[in-house]
Amino acid sequence: MLDRAARIASATGLTALFLAALVTQTVAIAQSWGAWYWLPGAAAAVAVCALALLRHRHRHRHRAWLAGAGLAVAAVAVTLSKAADLPQEPGPALALGLSVLVGSAIRALRPVPAGVIAAAGLALVAGGQLAANPAVSGVTAVTAVNGAAWLAAVAVGLSLRLLDDRARTTAEQVRRDERLELARELHDVVAHHIAGMLIQAQAAQVVGRKDPGKAVDSLAGIETCAADALTAMRRVVGLLRDDTGPASPGPERLGALVERFNQQGPRVHLRMPDAPDGEAAWPPEVTSTVYRVVREALTNVRRHAAGAGSVSVTVGRDPRGVTVEVVDDAPSGPVRPAHRAGYGLLGMRERVESLGGTLFSGPGRGAGWFVRATLPLPTREPR
Repeated sequence: MLDRAARIASATGLTALFLAALVTQTVAIAQSWGAWYWLPGAAAAVAVCALALLRHRHRHRHRAWLAGAGLAVAAVAVTLSKAADLPQEPGPALALGLSVLVGSAIRALRPVPAGVIAAAGLALVAGGQLAANPAVSGVTAVTAVNGAAWLAAVAVGLSLRLLDDRARTTAEQVRRDERLELARELHDVVAHHIAGMLIQAQAAQVVGRKDPGKAVDSLAGIETCAADALTAMRRVVGLLRDDTGPASPGPERLGALVERFNQQGPRVHLRMPDAPDGEAAWPPEVTSTVYRVVREALTNVRRHAAGAGSVSVTVGRDPRGVTVEVVDDAPSGPVRPAHRAGYGLLGMRERVESLGGTLFSGPGRGAGWFVRATLPLPTREPR
């Protein structure tokens, strides 16, 4: 929803910019060259600007075709301007549309196609200079405008490409760190169950020598520990392991977290399920994930929702699993959504999805922001 609003705003701004450039170019040519001389250049500019606006509606792999089509239209315009003695092309409006297409292609495409598009844009600038055949030596004003537009497109495209690469690298590092931390936690859970199995097996040997019938209770306990260990092991499949670094602490309580937040932020109302289905009955990896989701959501409220008067934290359990929802009542603003989906929530989403759950976040109805996570509870399967 937010991405769609951003695309609409971007398309609206570009449309206004294209129209302003087109009107300025048309008026200037009509006053200097005369009536109808503006029409061929305006038609080419409209076609290229339309292609530039269409890039929002296509995936990255289609941007090469859009940029290629725009460059082809511009090449035809340059050829016609030379053959029919029309004003030099590409004109300012056409150059603006091309700069959007070239910059977008450089940002989104793979290095080789992006380089080809950039080189074709530079060749078009040179071709426009050659087609102009100026009476005096030197670069024409139109060529200078086209060259500046090409340089701006390359510079902006490369800058955005580097920012995108950095964002992807950071996001991948966040995911990796979250996987490693969760893997360590699950490793500790399995190690705890195996240690219990070992102790009960030793006890069964001692008891079995005196009364073999009592050894059955120890064997049942070993079966239970083994089932819990197998369940936890299934949840660690697919996660990377890292045996270095300190082990994660035991499950932390939400009450203490809320009390600490109440001392520095808006009032938090915590609702938890009653015992015996409470937090203590859940597996450690579920408990720690619920805690971390709430902590990250409250941290975002403190950083980005200064107008919030209260926060509601609701933790519930149903047959499908555990659900945690954090909702604040801060008034919505134009800059708020862009700052609420940071790398912290990205790491939380990775952790939740690694456990088979889902996490959603976004603006609430009318005002506020919500974060909602659902975590399935593992079923015990004795072996």
